[in-house]
Amino acid sequence: MKIPEDARQYAPATQRNREPILEVLLQVLPTSGTILEVASGTGEHAVFFAPRLQPREWLPSEQNPLLRASVTAWAEECSSDNLYPPLEIDASAPIWAVEKGTLPYSPIVAIVNINMIHISPWSACLGLMAGAGRILPPGGILYLYGPFKENGEHTASSNAAFDQSLRAQNPAWGVRNLEEVVAAASTESLRLKATYQMPANNLSLVFQRCE
Repeated sequence: MKIPEDARQYAPATQRNREPILEVLLQVLPTSGTILEVASGTGEHAVFFAPRLQPREWLPSEQNPLLRASVTAWAEECSSDNLYPPLEIDASAPIWAVEKGTLPYSPIVAIVNINMIHISPWSACLGLMAGAGRILPPGGILYLYGPFKENGEHTASSNAAFDQSLRAQNPAWGVRNLEEVVAAASTESLRLKATYQMPANNLSLVFQRCE
């Protein structure tokens, strides 16, 4: 596959949500260790968060090769000594790259997942929870950001329209029920620790691996 000379891609939502997300991450992440980002997308979040979250280390990952190239290109443009090259990880896979062999990272203490579970099949959410259950140590953090239904209902008309547009693109996509996500997490020993209201009718969900 031919990668463009400037492989950087742009996600407009990143500019709008990165500051509010960072504010939550600074409150909930462990103070040291490696933060694994699952589904890094364009890489814009990675290059913004990494230098601002030192001494933590930021490990991006992305299944799509064009987006992995974008993560790499952004990292070259906005380098940070605590930002690692992106791994190839499919959240729904039974084993992730970080579980294979010896890797040059400090222990993974948290997993961050932004705007993925509604733009992927439900199996990706289940895989994310299973991966977090396997990888995180007791007390480790799983952070999710995105839109959610509550009690089976959309929290805003804009979310309902967004959900409809997602399902028109792929019937397996769609805004998830908060209660179903929490239930899926609980089966992997992940307890919902906190919920934060975010801009544009999104939520930050903070799960903690049970001791």
